[in-house]
Amino acid sequence: MELKNSENKRKNSVPKKEELNSLIRKSKEKNLPTEVKKETSLRKKDEKSAISNTQKPRSRVKRGVSRDTNFTFKETPVKIIPLGGLEEIGKNMTLIEYEDEIIIVDSGLEFPEDDMLGVDMVIPDMTYIECNKQKIKGLVITHGHEDHIGSIPYLLKIINVPIYATKLTIGLIRNKLEEHKLASSAKLNIVNQGQTVKFDKMKVEFIRSCHSIPDSVMLAIHTPAGVIMHTGDFKVDYTPIDEEKMDLGRIAELGNKGVLALLSDSTNSERKGFTMSESSVGEVFEKLFANCMKRIVVATFASNVHRVQQIVNSAVNNNRKVAVCGRSMINMIKTARELGYIKVPENTFIDIDMIKNYPDERLVLITTGSQGETMSALTRMAAGEHKKVEITPNDLVIISATAIPGNEKLVSKVIDDLMQIGAEVVYSSLEDVHVSGHACQEEQKLILSLVKPKYFIPVHGEYRQLQAHSQTARKVGIPAENIFMLRNGRVLELTDSESRTVVVVQSGKILVDGLGVGDVGTIVLRDRQHLSQDGLIIVVMTMESATGQIVAGPDVITRGFVYVRESENLMDDVKKVIRQEIMRIEREGITDWGAIKAATRDVLREYIFQKTKRNPMILPILMEI
Repeated sequence: MELKNSENKRKNSVPKKEELNSLIRKSKEKNLPTEVKKETSLRKKDEKSAISNTQKPRSRVKRGVSRDTNFTFKETPVKIIPLGGLEEIGKNMTLIEYEDEIIIVDSGLEFPEDDMLGVDMVIPDMTYIECNKQKIKGLVITHGHEDHIGSIPYLLKIINVPIYATKLTIGLIRNKLEEHKLASSAKLNIVNQGQTVKFDKMKVEFIRSCHSIPDSVMLAIHTPAGVIMHTGDFKVDYTPIDEEKMDLGRIAELGNKGVLALLSDSTNSERKGFTMSESSVGEVFEKLFANCMKRIVVATFASNVHRVQQIVNSAVNNNRKVAVCGRSMINMIKTARELGYIKVPENTFIDIDMIKNYPDERLVLITTGSQGETMSALTRMAAGEHKKVEITPNDLVIISATAIPGNEKLVSKVIDDLMQIGAEVVYSSLEDVHVSGHACQEEQKLILSLVKPKYFIPVHGEYRQLQAHSQTARKVGIPAENIFMLRNGRVLELTDSESRTVVVVQSGKILVDGLGVGDVGTIVLRDRQHLSQDGLIIVVMTMESATGQIVAGPDVITRGFVYVRESENLMDDVKKVIRQEIMRIEREGITDWGAIKAATRDVLREYIFQKTKRNPMILPILMEI
């Protein structure tokens, strides 16, 4: 009985199979690693949330809109593309491009260098403009000097773009276009200082500035990427002749709002201090005119309207009549008087043919030629070749300009010639008869400090001047990495967050010679230089077409090589050398014209160099019978 009961108790104490499996599973879960437990619990939560989400309505999400709140679209940059005016003085042209819109700033020319023989002027390469005609919205002009408006006729022949400029500048542009018969079709728009011209995505604000010509402006180009400021040519003149002071308040206001980039004139960036006021020249004129009993001849830049006004003022104050010499000076004064920029009493100006009717002490002549240009009025006067004006010892000649780099010898020659005649000559080394129209370092610092640009691009100057301006910018706190020394054709892309130079577009110099534009290149210039240095020899021979034999000649013609009458022996020897070469050619049966010309040229070049140490251009000519 007891045995039976104990057996029953043992049976009841042994766990059943299901209970045993449950106990084993629980003990394993207690011994699992922490990471596995977390993963298991997260999976369970996800399963619960998935079940609950199936019971809730789905929220609608718009296509193309990211749920990431930190995502931003990449900013569209504004592109600055200089086509001229960098590492040179002249042919200023800069493009401001934003998406499918381009605004052109200035379109100037450059005067030819000494090695550009026969070339009249140099203009920018406008290939990029021609390839992007559909993007061009307008041409905006800073002022009316030739290095900023001189190539406009050639631009309009590519695309008849609307032109926006101040009143005097438009007047000068119209005169230029009339010479090219383009005035009637041109779209000329007069803009007042302080006015804003709106395009599609950009707008251009014209800000009153100071320079050596009235109606100069700075440009504030408002783009979606930021404001681009372009100073044009400027100086800070607190006492300007026309009392139109630079709008420093508006410049500072734009600077406080934020300017993305500043492009600034670098011409005088190597000079310390300030540029003297234009009014200081008037005081010197008054001193020179007072009690002078001689005829006074003043040479200055035709475009310096303020200077002309001061010369006229001094003439009127000293009871003198004024005559004008030089086509560019006559055109400038005529336009400036018509538009009210030169104010003068009636009957002050007289025709140049009337100067013989007045005594010397009552005359002032205003003329061109302050740079010693070969065909200018003053140069012809100094050489005694002017048809209407003869310089005498009773003349006081005032050269109210400084020599542009490269013109020093020409100016010195004119001064020497005038002094040899006996005239009294006053120039910048003797009196302060000239002040620059460009800002020096302290004025550049003022503009930089007012504008406070994020990026700075020095323009309008040779490399050393651009470099000096960049150093000035660093002194006023612009970081070196935000200063860009660009080159013509280099594209600069700017946004508020980044800057980079990307590609290079086609740029360079297009030479204008007479009516030809671009047809004079390096090869033509090289030939002209060759001709100017060593001269030309032409060898003429007649060849029988049937047999290929030379039946007449050679005849030798020279230009700029030697004086033939004094070098007959040399000419006879040259003919003998050519005959010997022709005999060799005939023996070898050579009948190809190209081969005959080449052989003749080579043997003659070698002989002439051996005899004369000269290397003239040799031009063989074969005629067929």
